[in-house]
Amino acid sequence: MTKARFQASLLGIVTLTTLWHLVAGNAVVQAAGVLALGSYLLSVRHGLSVMARGLLGVATLLTLLVLWRADAPGLLLFEAAGRFAFFVTFIVALSLLRLPAYRSRLVRRCGQSMLLQPPSRRYPILSLGAALFGIILNIGVLNLFASMIEKSNTLVAAQGRTWVQQARQRRMMLALLRGFSLAPLISPMGIGVAVVLSTIPGLTWPELAPYVLGAALVIFLSGWAIDHLTGPHPAVQGDRRSPPSLRPLAHFCLLLTAIVMLVFVFSWGLEVRLPIAALMGAPTAAFVWLAWQRRRLGWGGTVAAAHSLHRQLPWLLAPAGNELVVLGSAGYLGHLCVGLVDTASLATALTLLDSLGGFTVVIAMLLVMGLAQVGINPIVTVTLLAGLLPQLNIAGLSSPLIGASLMVGWALALMSSPMTASMLILSRFTGIPSTRIGYRWNGIFLCASIPLLAVWFLLAGW
Repeated sequence: MTKARFQASLLGIVTLTTLWHLVAGNAVVQAAGVLALGSYLLSVRHGLSVMARGLLGVATLLTLLVLWRADAPGLLLFEAAGRFAFFVTFIVALSLLRLPAYRSRLVRRCGQSMLLQPPSRRYPILSLGAALFGIILNIGVLNLFASMIEKSNTLVAAQGRTWVQQARQRRMMLALLRGFSLAPLISPMGIGVAVVLSTIPGLTWPELAPYVLGAALVIFLSGWAIDHLTGPHPAVQGDRRSPPSLRPLAHFCLLLTAIVMLVFVFSWGLEVRLPIAALMGAPTAAFVWLAWQRRRLGWGGTVAAAHSLHRQLPWLLAPAGNELVVLGSAGYLGHLCVGLVDTASLATALTLLDSLGGFTVVIAMLLVMGLAQVGINPIVTVTLLAGLLPQLNIAGLSSPLIGASLMVGWALALMSSPMTASMLILSRFTGIPSTRIGYRWNGIFLCASIPLLAVWFLLAGW
């Protein structure tokens, strides 16, 4: 057995045991999953990035602090480890959708159709397309679309004008980045929804949806307006060819709707919360999609799909080690921080927030975004604030507003922080420093959208 196969097997155990525990509530099964998770972390420790190693180091120090200060350290650490396993399972489950997507002819046709649209329609279509594809491909959409943008944005396509080529690169990459950052807001299967719904007791997706979808619309429209106003708008030389049809994108929307509906069916049918339903619905949809692609091989494609899944799972999960460790460690740290903080003392210290009332959600949004600029992963900040703010009982501060503001802050962090994976991927493709992409390229948009989002939350709360 190869090392990649062994690591994929460990992640499979973590996924299955976590699902079993979430549905049936078996602590012994969860303990087996935690042991498998520990073995996985030991096996990948030498190949981790600096950020992933740093988070593991901080997690180790906080674990020692829990052993020293907490009243029931064993229970708190076990729950935090289960939180780590939950986020690992979430990423693995959603990653399975990448297997059929990368082989899909429909996905390739959608990408080409979006990129070849005229400039007046390119931003909204590329931004919405990145958001929709981000629901399935997660961060893989950045690699897929950025590579297609680089291939299509040639000097020949710009008719020999270098400045046009550079302007198109900036505008398309920003449309891609902003669209990808919208995916956690519009998707009930996103990691942001999972963190908020699993941390704030009693909060449901129907309660959260109006606030986050409204904020997503504000972000989308402000980004489109800024793109149009900042231009440039070069004259097209030569003959104008008719843009390709958007029918493939419509077909993809139908596919995406079917996957999301499957998640809701699991949630309603099994009476489980939406994040748990997403953990079951995403792998099921991935397998059905794979089987449909291989339906001509007999047995409805199920045997071929199972063989393909077994063969390609190590290839799919091997590059995700850093992502798994970063998000899992951040969730672990957030849970430990909530357990260590004395809420009563904190409520006394934060009496200023009582006078702010509903404006507290704006402060929370900016806090998530601001701390991301110095390398604090949004999942840590969101987990901590989602656990603390509902307990302060501030007038005008409802649970849906709190959850929505934290998710929007997370989205703004993805668009601005030079230390996020999304920004580093675009920097690698463009050769532009991530600080310039986040602050120079995206600065005007951030300055315009943040006040609009603040107004949106204040009006929504009022």
